[in-house]
Amino acid sequence: MLMVRLFRLLGHVPLPLMQRLGALLGWLTWLFSSAYRRRFEEQASAAGFTPSQYRPARAAIGTMLAELPWLWLRPPGQGVLHLVQWDGVEHFEAALDVGKGVILALPHMGCWEMIGQSLAERYGPTRGPLVALYRPARKAWLAPLVARSRDRPGLKAVPTSVAGVRSLMRVLRSGGYTAILPDQVPPRGQGAWAPFFGRSAYTMTLLPRLAQQTGARVLLCWCERMGVGKGYVMHFEPLDAPELHAAGISPEAATTVVNAGMERLIRRAPGQYLWSYARYKQPAHET
Repeated sequence: MLMVRLFRLLGHVPLPLMQRLGALLGWLTWLFSSAYRRRFEEQASAAGFTPSQYRPARAAIGTMLAELPWLWLRPPGQGVLHLVQWDGVEHFEAALDVGKGVILALPHMGCWEMIGQSLAERYGPTRGPLVALYRPARKAWLAPLVARSRDRPGLKAVPTSVAGVRSLMRVLRSGGYTAILPDQVPPRGQGAWAPFFGRSAYTMTLLPRLAQQTGARVLLCWCERMGVGKGYVMHFEPLDAPELHAAGISPEAATTVVNAGMERLIRRAPGQYLWSYARYKQPAHET
């Protein structure tokens, strides 16, 4: 298929050039799509940010998309660690050393695809693979490309099903680690309504449920894009919320704690958040 061939070809284009093209794509999308622009600005403004604060996100969203061919399909043997700096990684290593498992909570912010690949390359050989839930892409042409991106040494994907969640629990109880995007709207029945920047958002209960049932430590994590050709910085910090492990905490209270952690990260770099994501939509019935 033409799109697959194009994607594979773009995977060999130098990353800085793809980032420049992506920034242009982001601006063009913002300029020519009124629906996209409206949701983007409404959500960023309602969260309390000024245009000068969220303006960089117009380009960042396109950059994020343009990075994918290189991240997924770059030449074999070409690693990513030379592009990444590490901030607060001692929190991650200390949490692993406790032996109760680690849950990384990632917002739709910066280059989250880099998180899995850099962790796999750095820690996979000694700490085991990063295990994460994976739902196949809905577009048929994209599915094999996404699957290949998840099929790397140090990465392991499990299905978004009851069996997959059970697999995650076993991984965490054995001292392993996973990554979850908790600001992604889950299907109906798998979340609770909780405030997110002052508005009610349907928020997944999976993350706090995993923490409560396994005792895993929860860390906030995001990968900051430093600019074209300047690499990335991986940030880690504990989600200091002991109530996540408290018996009897309600789903609403637990998801409120998680959302507060997401807000804390986003306030530091609103220009790298995916403001176009329909965070406040009604949950869909699971298919």
